[in-house]
Amino acid sequence: PFFYNQELANTKDNILEETNKNQQVVLVLYEAINTRDVQTVHQILAPDLEWWFHGPPAHQFMMRLLTGASLDQTFLFDFDPLSVTTFGSTVIVEGCDRKRSISWVHAWTVGTDGIITQVREYFNTSLTVTRLVNSSQTPPSNYNSSSSSSSPSPSSGSSSTAEITPVHCFSVWESSFSNRVGKSVPGLVLAI
Repeated sequence: PFFYNQELANTKDNILEETNKNQQVVLVLYEAINTRDVQTVHQILAPDLEWWFHGPPAHQFMMRLLTGASLDQTFLFDFDPLSVTTFGSTVIVEGCDRKRSISWVHAWTVGTDGIITQVREYFNTSLTVTRLVNSSQTPPSNYNSSSSSSSPSPSSGSSSTAEITPVHCFSVWESSFSNRVGKSVPGLVLAI
Protein backbone atom coordinates (compact mmCIF):
# COMPACT_ATOMS: atom_id res chain seq x y z
CA PRO A 1 0.00 0.00 0.00
CA PHE A 2 2.81 2.46 0.82
CA PHE A 3 4.37 1.89 -2.62
CA TYR A 4 1.12 2.77 -4.43
CA ASN A 5 0.57 5.89 -2.29
CA GLN A 6 4.15 7.00 -2.96
CA GLU A 7 3.69 6.38 -6.69
CA LEU A 8 0.48 8.44 -6.72
CA ALA A 9 2.18 11.24 -4.78
CA ASN A 10 5.07 11.25 -7.26
CA THR A 11 2.64 11.38 -10.20
CA LYS A 12 0.77 14.26 -8.59
CA ASP A 13 4.06 16.08 -7.93
CA ASN A 14 5.12 15.58 -11.57
CA ILE A 15 1.81 16.96 -12.85
CA LEU A 16 2.07 19.96 -10.52
CA GLU A 17 5.67 20.58 -11.61
CA GLU A 18 4.68 20.41 -15.30
CA THR A 19 1.72 22.74 -14.69
CA ASN A 20 3.95 25.28 -12.92
CA LYS A 21 6.55 25.01 -15.69
CA ASN A 22 3.95 25.62 -18.42
CA GLN A 23 2.52 28.59 -16.56
CA GLN A 24 6.01 30.04 -16.06
CA VAL A 25 6.78 29.70 -19.81
CA VAL A 26 3.68 31.73 -20.66
CA LEU A 27 4.40 34.41 -18.03
CA VAL A 28 7.97 34.75 -19.37
CA LEU A 29 6.47 35.20 -22.85
CA TYR A 30 4.25 38.07 -21.66
CA GLU A 31 7.23 39.75 -20.00
CA ALA A 32 9.26 39.38 -23.21
CA ILE A 33 6.38 40.75 -25.31
CA ASN A 34 5.87 43.75 -23.03
CA THR A 35 9.62 44.56 -22.93
CA ARG A 36 9.94 43.87 -26.70
CA ASP A 37 12.56 41.14 -26.06
CA VAL A 38 12.43 39.57 -29.53
CA GLN A 39 15.10 36.95 -28.82
CA THR A 40 13.19 35.46 -25.87
CA VAL A 41 9.92 35.52 -27.81
CA HIS A 42 11.57 33.55 -30.66
CA GLN A 43 12.96 31.01 -28.17
CA ILE A 44 9.54 30.40 -26.58
CA LEU A 45 7.26 30.32 -29.65
CA ALA A 46 7.32 27.50 -32.20
CA PRO A 47 8.19 28.78 -35.68
CA ASP A 48 4.99 27.12 -36.98
CA LEU A 49 2.79 28.46 -34.18
CA GLU A 50 -0.87 27.56 -34.73
CA TRP A 51 -2.89 30.74 -34.24
CA TRP A 52 -6.64 31.13 -33.78
CA PHE A 53 -8.21 34.57 -33.42
CA HIS A 54 -11.78 35.34 -32.32
CA GLY A 55 -12.75 38.99 -32.29
CA PRO A 56 -12.77 42.16 -34.35
CA PRO A 57 -9.81 42.32 -36.81
CA ALA A 58 -8.89 45.73 -35.35
CA HIS A 59 -7.95 43.94 -32.11
CA GLN A 60 -5.24 41.70 -33.55
CA PHE A 61 -2.66 43.47 -31.38
CA MET A 62 -0.49 40.46 -30.61
CA MET A 63 -0.33 39.26 -34.20
CA ARG A 64 0.70 42.74 -35.38
CA LEU A 65 3.28 42.94 -32.61
CA LEU A 66 4.80 39.48 -33.15
CA THR A 67 4.86 39.68 -36.95
CA GLY A 68 6.42 43.15 -36.93
CA ALA A 69 3.43 44.70 -38.69
CA SER A 70 3.26 47.36 -35.94
CA LEU A 71 6.77 48.68 -35.50
CA ASP A 72 5.40 52.16 -34.90
CA GLN A 73 6.15 53.36 -31.35
CA THR A 74 2.66 54.84 -31.14
CA PHE A 75 1.28 51.29 -31.17
CA LEU A 76 1.35 50.29 -27.53
CA PHE A 77 -0.70 47.48 -26.12
CA ASP A 78 0.53 45.91 -22.92
CA PHE A 79 -0.60 42.37 -22.27
CA ASP A 80 -0.83 42.37 -18.49
CA PRO A 81 -2.36 39.11 -17.23
CA LEU A 82 -5.00 39.54 -14.53
CA SER A 83 -5.58 35.81 -14.04
CA VAL A 84 -3.68 32.69 -15.09
CA THR A 85 -5.14 29.17 -14.90
CA THR A 86 -3.41 26.01 -16.11
CA PHE A 87 -4.86 22.66 -17.18
CA GLY A 88 -1.84 20.50 -18.00
CA SER A 89 -0.43 21.79 -21.29
CA THR A 90 -3.15 24.47 -21.67
CA VAL A 91 -2.57 27.82 -19.97
CA ILE A 92 -5.53 30.25 -19.91
CA VAL A 93 -4.65 33.92 -19.37
CA GLU A 94 -7.21 36.70 -18.98
CA GLY A 95 -6.80 40.46 -19.04
CA CYS A 96 -8.67 43.69 -19.58
CA ASP A 97 -7.78 47.09 -21.02
CA ARG A 98 -10.35 49.42 -19.47
CA LYS A 99 -9.13 52.48 -21.41
CA ARG A 100 -10.01 50.76 -24.68
CA SER A 101 -12.94 48.78 -23.23
CA ILE A 102 -11.30 45.54 -24.33
CA SER A 103 -11.27 42.23 -22.52
CA TRP A 104 -9.08 39.42 -23.78
CA VAL A 105 -8.40 35.76 -23.11
CA HIS A 106 -5.48 33.74 -24.45
CA ALA A 107 -5.42 29.95 -24.41
CA TRP A 108 -1.80 28.79 -24.91
CA THR A 109 -0.66 25.22 -25.55
CA VAL A 110 2.83 24.44 -24.25
CA GLY A 111 4.65 21.39 -25.62
CA THR A 112 6.66 18.98 -23.50
CA ASP A 113 9.83 20.80 -24.59
CA GLY A 114 8.57 24.10 -23.11
CA ILE A 115 7.83 25.61 -26.53
CA ILE A 116 4.43 27.19 -27.17
CA THR A 117 2.81 25.48 -30.16
CA GLN A 118 -0.66 27.07 -30.23
CA VAL A 119 -2.47 30.19 -29.12
CA ARG A 120 -6.16 30.97 -29.26
CA GLU A 121 -7.02 34.64 -28.79
CA TYR A 122 -10.44 35.87 -27.73
CA PHE A 123 -11.13 39.63 -27.72
CA ASN A 124 -14.33 41.01 -26.23
CA THR A 125 -15.61 37.46 -26.10
CA SER A 126 -16.69 35.63 -22.98
CA LEU A 127 -15.02 32.22 -22.88
CA THR A 128 -16.07 29.06 -21.08
CA VAL A 129 -13.56 26.21 -20.98
CA THR A 130 -15.07 22.74 -20.76
CA ARG A 131 -13.80 19.21 -20.49
CA LEU A 132 -15.39 16.37 -22.40
CA VAL A 133 -16.12 13.29 -20.34
CA ASN A 134 -17.24 9.94 -21.66
CA SER A 135 -20.40 8.97 -19.77
CA SER A 136 -18.79 5.67 -18.78
CA GLN A 137 -15.97 7.55 -17.02
CA THR A 138 -16.25 8.93 -13.54
CA PRO A 139 -16.39 12.72 -13.78
CA PRO A 140 -14.10 14.85 -11.60
CA SER A 141 -15.33 15.85 -8.16
CA ASN A 142 -16.25 19.38 -9.32
CA TYR A 143 -18.61 17.98 -11.97
CA ASN A 144 -22.25 18.71 -11.22
CA SER A 145 -24.15 15.72 -12.52
CA SER A 146 -27.52 17.29 -11.77
CA SER A 147 -26.94 19.84 -14.53
CA SER A 148 -25.97 17.28 -17.15
CA SER A 149 -28.34 15.84 -19.65
CA SER A 150 -27.97 12.32 -20.84
CA SER A 151 -27.83 11.63 -24.52
CA PRO A 152 -30.44 9.29 -25.88
CA SER A 153 -29.34 5.71 -26.44
CA PRO A 154 -29.29 4.39 -29.93
CA SER A 155 -32.54 2.76 -30.91
CA SER A 156 -32.73 -0.97 -30.40
CA GLY A 157 -33.71 -1.42 -34.04
CA SER A 158 -30.44 0.09 -35.29
CA SER A 159 -28.45 -2.05 -37.69
CA SER A 160 -25.16 -0.55 -36.52
CA THR A 161 -22.99 -2.70 -34.28
CA ALA A 162 -21.05 0.28 -32.93
CA GLU A 163 -22.34 1.61 -29.63
CA ILE A 164 -22.71 5.35 -29.27
CA THR A 165 -21.21 6.54 -26.01
CA PRO A 166 -22.76 9.73 -24.63
CA VAL A 167 -20.30 12.53 -23.92
CA HIS A 168 -20.84 15.19 -21.27
CA CYS A 169 -19.28 18.64 -21.13
CA PHE A 170 -18.64 20.33 -17.84
CA SER A 171 -17.25 23.79 -17.21
CA VAL A 172 -13.79 24.03 -15.63
CA TRP A 173 -13.17 27.77 -16.15
CA GLU A 174 -15.14 30.84 -17.20
CA SER A 175 -14.21 34.41 -18.11
CA SER A 176 -14.75 36.90 -15.35
CA PHE A 177 -13.51 40.20 -16.79
CA SER A 178 -15.75 40.66 -19.81
CA ASN A 179 -18.45 42.28 -17.68
CA ARG A 180 -15.93 44.90 -16.55
CA VAL A 181 -15.58 46.45 -20.00
CA GLY A 182 -19.12 47.77 -19.79
CA LYS A 183 -20.73 45.99 -22.70
CA SER A 184 -22.31 42.73 -23.60
CA VAL A 185 -20.02 40.32 -25.44
CA PRO A 186 -20.64 37.06 -27.31
CA GLY A 187 -19.79 33.81 -25.57
CA LEU A 188 -17.77 30.89 -26.88
CA VAL A 189 -16.96 27.45 -25.51
CA LEU A 190 -13.47 25.93 -25.72
CA ALA A 191 -13.31 22.17 -25.10
CA ILE A 192 -10.03 20.79 -23.76
